[in-house]
Amino acid sequence: MTPPVGEGPTGPLAGIRVVELAGIGPAPFAAMLLADLGADVVRIDRPGEASLPVPLPPEADLLRRGRPSVSLDLKHPDGLETALALVERADVLVEGYRPGVAERLGLGPDACHARNPRLVYGRMTGWGQDGPLSRAAGHDIGYVAVTGALHAIGRADGPPQVPVNLVGDFGGGALYLVVGVLAALLEARTSGRGQVVDAAIVDGTAHLSSLVMGLVSAGLWSDRRGTNLLDTGAPFYDVYETSDGGWLAVGPLEPAFYAELLRLLDLTDTAPDRLDPSQWPDLRDLLAETFRTRTRAEWCAVLEGTDACVAPVLSYAEAPAHPHLAARGTYVEHHGIVQPAPAPRFSRTPAALGAPPSAPGAGTRAALAAWGIDDVDALLGSGAASAPSDVP
Repeated sequence: MTPPVGEGPTGPLAGIRVVELAGIGPAPFAAMLLADLGADVVRIDRPGEASLPVPLPPEADLLRRGRPSVSLDLKHPDGLETALALVERADVLVEGYRPGVAERLGLGPDACHARNPRLVYGRMTGWGQDGPLSRAAGHDIGYVAVTGALHAIGRADGPPQVPVNLVGDFGGGALYLVVGVLAALLEARTSGRGQVVDAAIVDGTAHLSSLVMGLVSAGLWSDRRGTNLLDTGAPFYDVYETSDGGWLAVGPLEPAFYAELLRLLDLTDTAPDRLDPSQWPDLRDLLAETFRTRTRAEWCAVLEGTDACVAPVLSYAEAPAHPHLAARGTYVEHHGIVQPAPAPRFSRTPAALGAPPSAPGAGTRAALAAWGIDDVDALLGSGAASAPSDVP
């Protein structure tokens, strides 16, 4: 079933109010996810503050989707008071500053809990709120580096390969923040008290590595990357080039699935024994030679949808057109931008895409009024709040 698209909040978090202090990377992704799931999120942008390290048109900044932007000068007494008034009305606050910044702005946990004891205060950082590096600058690549995750990704005798920023920022960071926020919301229903959620990318990325760390402890994972079962060490869990320069992801780990691959490749009687690692180089050469005999599309016609566990390696430009993803509506076009649909899916309270990405301050007047903030004209007139000149 294709996920719905609409302008109003739907989904299992409908009725939950979230204040987001604008930042970059994982904190906005977490706020986007909460909005996708139906939360009423208002984003507080600070005038003149860049939301991304690279220039991007607001309409294409998908991490801003689903919620209005309110522009407040937090150094102006009335701007800070307005932010705290929003906090009073919220269930959750999400911020991604370095430790101590929110406190200096007057929006730290103590100040916010004094106004709203039930508030779940979600903090997103790379290094965490404490520790020797807690106040140091950093980015995804450094966070995944120190956890061991970056070292594990790459080919034998090659350098570590950077996994974009999916493993750290969004996997080990934003998703753990959302899990923590939702868990704290559930607990607050019983206790009546909020709490601080300290989500650190280093912690989440380490947690994601639980399976591998178990294998390391059991002596079943080598620190030499590209030599293990799941890191391209095994020839039956790797990518192979096709005759047209395309690539296939091949992963039949189970014996029955591997047997099906050999049958479809007509290699049942010629393939070396996969249980003998000394024969893996010969098996890899045989598979590589075989896959180079046809195009990616030709191999997909033979292998995709079978138990051989083979899939085409698609680019982001190609992925939305894949028949399975198209049938599920995994990607949708919303306000002229092709983008991922909300995930996961719910049988009774489906999530839906709401408003398109909001330019900084574009929702100042409407969002403040919707949250019950009076005298918006006075805030705009004093400079405590601002809005683009073309927004009424």
